[in-house]
This record gives sequence, structure tokens and C-alpha cells, in this order.
Amino acid sequence: MPELPEVETVKNGLSLHCLKRKIISAHTYIDKLRYPLDPKLSDKVTNQSIHDISRRGKHLIITLDDYALIIHLGMSGVLQITDSNAYQHKKHDHIVLQLDDGQTIFYHDPRRFGYWDITDGDPLAHKYFLNYGPEPLTQHFNSRYLQRALKARTQAIKSVIMDNKIVVGVGNIYACESLFKAGISPLKPANTLTKNEISKLVNAIQSTLLQAIKAGGTTLKDYKNATGKPGYFAQSLAVYGQKDKACQICSTVISSIVINQRNTFYCPQCQP
Repeated sequence: MPELPEVETVKNGLSLHCLKRKIISAHTYIDKLRYPLDPKLSDKVTNQSIHDISRRGKHLIITLDDYALIIHLGMSGVLQITDSNAYQHKKHDHIVLQLDDGQTIFYHDPRRFGYWDITDGDPLAHKYFLNYGPEPLTQHFNSRYLQRALKARTQAIKSVIMDNKIVVGVGNIYACESLFKAGISPLKPANTLTKNEISKLVNAIQSTLLQAIKAGGTTLKDYKNATGKPGYFAQSLAVYGQKDKACQICSTVISSIVINQRNTFYCPQCQP
């Protein structure tokens, strides 16, 4: 599933190509993704200009004249922009937007686990975001905040940092990598972390996400950026997907366990 760095990369790519452009036609080729599409979505976005593209957690928000589109890529969703003359409609291209400068935005999602919503109100007040915690790359996510948030949490720390109520957008890949960088076991009860460990974890989450954004995200299977290119952070993964390989720091064999139904990778030596 695309995580924060992948969605941020798509946002940045789309922003380069389609801000201030007008949607001159829109086509939906399906009635339902994860949730039913607004039956008037095509009519609502036609002749609307794109004023801003932002991200909240793993959602994209496209601000138009009178509406805002809220998009989640799900497990296999890809949102790309291409020259209209080069675009050929493919199976699983579920939503297609044509722009006034000869470009086409298309949403491709074989598993149909993503979703598109449209609102004429404040998108950040939408139900999707009501219980969201702070963005990890803002000043609101700091050691003081995380110490308070972990105080009563007895769950494994990996589960807690993947909880959108605590911090948004830290998915499985980046939770594993951040905990490795901080030297913290993913199984450690959240409320037992010391102040020093919390400080290391905040720094590790932020530096890992920034490094992944710089690399264009992580492509393991489906993910592509807004222009169809893969992300290259997979080449930098230290523990995720590295089961039975030697730790790059201590040469201990990387272990894998399941926490909250998610495969979790860690070094038993570096993350006691």
C-alpha cells in the first residue's frame, strides 16, 4: 500500500504539471471502488480549475473552484498524468480527467481498494480526517507530544506508530525502518520507552520519511509516481523484506514476526 512518501511524491509530481489547469472533460468507468463513487462526480469536476494539491496522511486532496477531491490510492491505485495524445485507455483505468493543455490524468486501480470522494466543504473537516493525529513532518510531531501519546499505551510500539490517531502516514515499511534506525524493538510496549528512545524514534521517523521522499518512495510491486516512474527507496531498505539476510550493521540475521497482522522485520541484536 502506498504510504506517506509515495503519496507525497505523487502530490509533488501532479503539482508540477497540472496546477491552474482546467478539467475540460471527466469520465468514470466504474460505479464503485472501495466505496461507491458520487454519480455526479464527472459533472461536478468538469470545467473546474485545479488550484491546489495537498496531502493529509495517505490521502491526496485536489482543490477545485467549487469542490475538493479526496483520493486514497488503496493497495494498488496509481494516479498519473500523461500527454493526451499518448494516452491509451487500459483495463482498470477507472477515472480519467482531460485538462485544457492537452494532458490527461488517469486513475488505475486493479484491486479497486482505493476511493475517490468529492466535497463542497472544507476537506480537512471530512469524516476521514476527524480522528487523525499530527503529520510526522511538522513541528506538532515532537518528542514532547509523543511522550504524552505513549504514556498510557501498552501495545507494541510498532502498532502505536502505525495508528493514525497517534501520527498519520507511517505505514508498515517506514515503521520497520524507523524502529531499526532508532534501535528499538518493534515489540517493546509503547509506555516503556525512555525519553531518549522517544527522541531517537521521532528523529528516525522524520529522517526515514524524508529520505524516502527524496528517493521517490518505495516500489515493491504496484507503486508508480505521477509520471509512471518507480520509487527507489527499496534500494535503501535496511530491514523491511530482508528476512534471513545479514544486518548491515552487526551481521546478525534479520528476523520476521507478525504484529497486528503485519509482517514486521527487525534485527534482534540492534533492536533489543
